[in-house]
Amino acid sequence: MTPDRFDDLATVLNPTRRETHCWCLSHRLPAREIEELGGGSRAEAMRALTRREHPPGVVTYRDGEPVGWCSISPRAEIPRLVSSKLIRPVDEVPVWSIICVVVRSGHRRQGVTEQMLEGAVAYAAGLGAPAIEAYPVDPEGRMDLTMAFVGTKTMFARVGFRQVGTTDAVASRMPRIVMRRDLT
Repeated sequence: MTPDRFDDLATVLNPTRRETHCWCLSHRLPAREIEELGGGSRAEAMRALTRREHPPGVVTYRDGEPVGWCSISPRAEIPRLVSSKLIRPVDEVPVWSIICVVVRSGHRRQGVTEQMLEGAVAYAAGLGAPAIEAYPVDPEGRMDLTMAFVGTKTMFARVGFRQVGTTDAVASRMPRIVMRRDLT
């Protein structure tokens, strides 16, 4: 996700460009930092993050059309995770973390998510990530997928992640787990 692909990200996350819509920032930054980065605009705060050494994630394309988003970056660069008392580190490995996965309506249930996760893993591996973690829920039934999505245990297991722990966080009244894919 680079500044020149910002409109592609917006197409996936916020096609109507509503300022109050999710820009995948709430799990990444506290409100004060969003305000500082974007001068009051959540979109501009996300645009600022795209200029960093490690942009906040990857956009997935299908036939040239932006169809997915995976928020992935070093855990150490996600202040809300660093300070989290609910999703604590499993060990000292400097993991990268996936905190959000989105596939646009009309492109779901067509294998996009698995391809996107493989691309995100390749991206992180190319930048030296030793391992990648995700914090999905393990639902008993169907989840509400109307907004951003933390994923499911099954989804991550299909692309080589394994459960390495649990968290004290809860999503949709379901406990979240820690899944990891080692790269070294």
